[in-house]
Amino acid sequence: MNSNPDISAAVGRLYDTYPFPPDPLSDEAPPGYNWRWSWPMAYSFCTGGRPQKQDIRILDAGCGTGSSTDYLVHLNREASVTGIDLSSGALEVAGERCRRSGAAGVEFRHLSLYDVGQLEGEFDFINCVGVLHHLPDPVRGIQALAGKLAPGGILHIFVYAELGRWGVSLMQQAIALLQGDRRGDYRDGVEVGRKIFASLPENNRLVKYEKEHWAFENQRDECFADMYVHPQEVDYNIETLFELIDASGLEFLGFSNREYWNLERLLDKAPELVERSRGLSDRHRYRLIELLDPEITHYEFFLGRPPISKTSWDDREALLAAIPELSPCLHGWPGETVFDSDYKLVKLSGAEFEFLHACEANPQLASPKNVGELAGESKLDLEGARSLFQRQLILLSQPRPSSN
Repeated sequence: MNSNPDISAAVGRLYDTYPFPPDPLSDEAPPGYNWRWSWPMAYSFCTGGRPQKQDIRILDAGCGTGSSTDYLVHLNREASVTGIDLSSGALEVAGERCRRSGAAGVEFRHLSLYDVGQLEGEFDFINCVGVLHHLPDPVRGIQALAGKLAPGGILHIFVYAELGRWGVSLMQQAIALLQGDRRGDYRDGVEVGRKIFASLPENNRLVKYEKEHWAFENQRDECFADMYVHPQEVDYNIETLFELIDASGLEFLGFSNREYWNLERLLDKAPELVERSRGLSDRHRYRLIELLDPEITHYEFFLGRPPISKTSWDDREALLAAIPELSPCLHGWPGETVFDSDYKLVKLSGAEFEFLHACEANPQLASPKNVGELAGESKLDLEGARSLFQRQLILLSQPRPSSN
């Protein structure tokens, strides 16, 4: 039974009316550079190492129209993937999307997140993007997911942040007031919201906020409805976010956008303040960062169920002996300009290009070469190899045991 059946039913009706996300269907696989949905890349990001197995079980919890599910299948060819969602209309689109793209073997179930316990077994990798903040009881939702995560498994989550969504919140309330007893009529809500934006002065803060942040995607009614007339939404700050995380009983493995959470980018002109911040807990430092740069609109992060085996490549000898391979989510390769894990353009040096080219073929060798060997051949220094790993352009694994 859901914590609030009325709200859950209202959410289901929204997505039956406006299946989300409204990404177009394609007869091809999706672009393969969204690393957060790649098991090897997500595992490497969280642990530093490479997973020992690829034939894992993946759950897309709140899959909507299947855009994320499509990625999860194509980026994890050996995995079995299950998608669940509250909206039967969205699931119909998801099924058609995966049929057309050739995403074979995926299973879809019409289930609430609360009812994930009905699924058999545990999952190694759970994806839950844009879902928990729409639940009447997010704590119950994250605890349900935690209960299905296998030991050593990873949970990928995306939830809204309150500071960067102040304009969204105000417009949601304005639309609700004007709708009155017609709240729940989502097409009317979209019409009301669009009329408000069209009528407000051009210098109005809400109008400028919409144009700066959301106007392009909100040309689609599905996106506009999801943002402004949703019947249930919880926005978080660092303090309430970690209350949610603590309730899961899982280990926090890090935010996916690490650069945002680097205080030095904000206070580099005041090193004495950076030094003061070292006395803060991680959570207080995160809170300080979002207070000083309150543009963040969401939190995207990973949780894990212990035991989580972590590998550090800080030691020079360990890095030299590591076996490198090319990232499976390297957009732009084999060009000399690629995107890194933060989707920033990277111009590769000649040595970096040669090193990555060697990494591409390395796993197929009978005896894969290590970082030291490939760095020497490509004339890339060790710090250059370390930088490629830190930007998630390569994966690293421990050397294979000798057969002698």
